[in-house]
Amino acid sequence: WQDKIRFFLTTLKVFYILDKDLKALEEPKEDDTQEVVKERKKREEDEFICKSHILNVLSATLYELYTNTKTTKEIWEDLEKKYKAEEEDTKKLFITQYMEFKFHDDKPLLPQIHELQIIVNTFSTLKIVLPEQFLDGVIIAKLPPSWRGYRKKMLHRNEEISLEEILKHLRIEEESCSRDLNDEKS
Repeated sequence: WQDKIRFFLTTLKVFYILDKDLKALEEPKEDDTQEVVKERKKREEDEFICKSHILNVLSATLYELYTNTKTTKEIWEDLEKKYKAEEEDTKKLFITQYMEFKFHDDKPLLPQIHELQIIVNTFSTLKIVLPEQFLDGVIIAKLPPSWRGYRKKMLHRNEEISLEEILKHLRIEEESCSRDLNDEKS
């Protein structure tokens, strides 16, 4: 949300209103020059535009919550805190899903691998960086019991292989096992 609204406000040339170093406007004085009056008016208009556009993208509930907030900066800072907390909760949820993920023998392995890949891809979206070697090790460790021999073989490999290579090996191994089962039945 933040990047989209930042882009939009920058395009409108009003994002400067959210600058933490922007000095507050001084109270109007009787002896203000035309230039100072013009500058104050522009700043007030930009503040209004900025605040209105931020409020406009909020849900009805958040709009009601922030509509009476005095400054745009207050709204922006509150939203940053709120969404950072939500993002942290989301990160914890995906880490938990990843750690608790288990492959099952009663389901085909490839769809399960795809499900795990979606979780891993979400990590990069959430800017959670895990070493590929860790991801590889977890996948190998989570293989179902029927894959015990294959797991041992993969754990005893001397050379490092990429996550994509491991997934390719697993696909080939599953297809091979599937063919072997079909040949036995024939």
